[in-house]
Amino acid sequence: MLKRTLLFGRKTRVTFVLPVDLPSGAVSVVGDFNDWIPGRHELRRRRDSTRTVSVILPPGVHRFRYLATDDVWFDDEMADQIDHHGGLLNL
Repeated sequence: MLKRTLLFGRKTRVTFVLPVDLPSGAVSVVGDFNDWIPGRHELRRRRDSTRTVSVILPPGVHRFRYLATDDVWFDDEMADQIDHHGGLLNL
């Protein structure tokens, strides 16, 4: 799931949300906004049985995917568009 919050200066806070146990192990959101480097935006466990991380992004189109333990890549159904390169956010 994706949550978007408009911020001052035309930026948007995007919160990436996954269930706490699916998939198991560590999960990072990686994309053009963090040079596709795993671990920079690792989802953290919350009390409500979810894992989340928030990223502040400028306007434009941003590409992202999730990377889980054991090199398991997957996409978010809530992305504005998904293609063979992953998900797209149009902000």
